[in-house]
Amino acid sequence: MSTGTATGGPADTAPPSPAAPLRAVAVFEAGKGVAALLAAGALGWLGAPQLQRLAESLAARVGAPLDRDRVAWLERVFDAGTLDLVLVVLLLYAAVRFVEAWGLWRARGWASWLGCIGAAMYLPIELRELWRHPGWLPATVLAINLAVVWVLGRDCLRRMRVQAARAG
Repeated sequence: MSTGTATGGPADTAPPSPAAPLRAVAVFEAGKGVAALLAAGALGWLGAPQLQRLAESLAARVGAPLDRDRVAWLERVFDAGTLDLVLVVLLLYAAVRFVEAWGLWRARGWASWLGCIGAAMYLPIELRELWRHPGWLPATVLAINLAVVWVLGRDCLRRMRVQAARAG
């Protein structure tokens, strides 16, 4: 009995398509863009005081500690004077996430580089956060970000190898 494919080769020797992990990261990045748009909408609709109370309530529900630094940060971010700036930043963030997601879905090299560099920039902050406030939430965020950096970094290396093989 043959275990080959329609082309005659073994079924399990074909390397996995690099598109599947890239598309998974693309969906994740698009989700972050949607979350940023939802946050921007909530920011504009609810206003500063209600958003601060909501953020404090959500943090308490997921077990994220709210020390003085974080409460002070929330008060500054959700101040009426900075509300418009935060809204613009969220919209720009969403736009970048959507452009990156589009590029990753289409397996564009620039998108892998953009995503890998962007995600890697957060790693020191996430490590510090895990060190200062150990728990499942910072550990999960770090693990997801490491997976994104790994997938995109692997794609960047694969592209460099292919380009070197063509040149050499």
